Amino acid sequence: MAVKGKLLIIDDDGLILSALTRSLKKQGYEILADQRGQDALALAKSFQPDVVLLDIKLPGKNGIEILQEFTENRITAQVIMLTSDDTAETAIKAMKLGAVDYLTKPFDLEEVEIVVHKAIEKDRLEREVQCLRLASSDFSDNHFIGNAIAIQEIKAEAAKMAAAKVSTLLITGESGTGKEVLARHIHRLRHGEEGARCAPFLPINCSALPESLLESELFGYEKGAFTDAKAEKKGVFELANKGSILLDEIGDMKQDLQSKLLRIVERKAVRRIGGGMEIPVDVTVMATTNRDLTRAIAAQEFRMDLYYRLNAFSIHLPPLRERKEDIPALAGHFLSWFCRRYNNTSLKGFSREAEELMKDYRWPGNVRELRNVIERFVVLEKSELIRPEQLPQDMIRPAAAAEDRTKAAFRLPEGGISLDDVEKDFIIQALERGNRNKVVAAKLLNITYQSLRYQIQKFGLE
Repeated sequence: MAVKGKLLIIDDDGLILSALTRSLKKQGYEILADQRGQDALALAKSFQPDVVLLDIKLPGKNGIEILQEFTENRITAQVIMLTSDDTAETAIKAMKLGAVDYLTKPFDLEEVEIVVHKAIEKDRLEREVQCLRLASSDFSDNHFIGNAIAIQEIKAEAAKMAAAKVSTLLITGESGTGKEVLARHIHRLRHGEEGARCAPFLPINCSALPESLLESELFGYEKGAFTDAKAEKKGVFELANKGSILLDEIGDMKQDLQSKLLRIVERKAVRRIGGGMEIPVDVTVMATTNRDLTRAIAAQEFRMDLYYRLNAFSIHLPPLRERKEDIPALAGHFLSWFCRRYNNTSLKGFSREAEELMKDYRWPGNVRELRNVIERFVVLEKSELIRPEQLPQDMIRPAAAAEDRTKAAFRLPEGGISLDDVEKDFIIQALERGNRNKVVAAKLLNITYQSLRYQIQKFGLE
């Protein structure tokens, strides 16, 4: 039977504690029972219950004081107070501190089950509302697009890994190939389309933050752990519990942090900075890098044990230039998406010539560069079709071709040449390559449109 939720029950009466534990366990709840309440805050942090049943009269700290500690430490569990004191004053005080309900002893077990069920449902609904708000405000585009053979194979592997619920995964590839998009795709497969809306997916860039800040972001810290730690803070690993964490550019992580990360990956528990206890976390760890980690290991910049732990399952994303058949589909997808985002209703697609030039381009910035180019089209162009003359100049005069031209520098024959004949021949070639489009031909020759028109008239090429 699937676990309905996690309950922490704190009551100094052993008979009540035992009866509640038996009854609620039968209903399918995971129970942690405590008779003293002295370590209630630590138990709540480590067990992370959905609901806490909290007696008010306890031998040490009373339930109201414990509830206040929960509030101050941002314990998000729904709290139901238990007491034999039925005065309105105590109930009001508990509700003001955040308790969701109040049960007076002696209580009927069926009544407890109903109240617990309502608290679990309230918690679930609050989470769903929060998730829907996040989903409705999400302007990111995270569809993993591609029909190239290599991408089809990657999709099949990703599906198998998600179904097997692997706990670690390394994704490699050049910058801009879509490593984070693939990680989000696996996260959706892992949790289902509906579940992925609520299961957290938290990316963190390991190269963008200083080492000390990255450590506190990853692991969190306790109040007073260092000078600026005015209050406790959960780290990304805790926040991503029951979801996924993406460690972007892990190849740039310092070795001290690598060893701490390895410990978390292996033990499935995190210890906050300045904290004395380990907090269990259920997180899928996905890491990405554009570095050759085997070279980083040889250079003693990356831990071999962490590499082999992460590399148990790995996927390499090919650069866009090696899957050019995906360019039209990706371009069409980005065009459609950005048109909706910027409310551009006039732009419909690409001319055949423009599409061919885009396929011929090497895309050094990979999918990210293509996405940025399409966004620029959508924002700046109001025509129905994108034509060659609207493409960036680099796309019309590819770097590789320029390099080839440099390598194959024109050598002057011994007998000399007619400069006019050479010039005329190049203009004819440029017009042919640009399908008689003068704007494209001018870009190919790296001259202005007016200069090209003058040359065409001069050589009678109209």
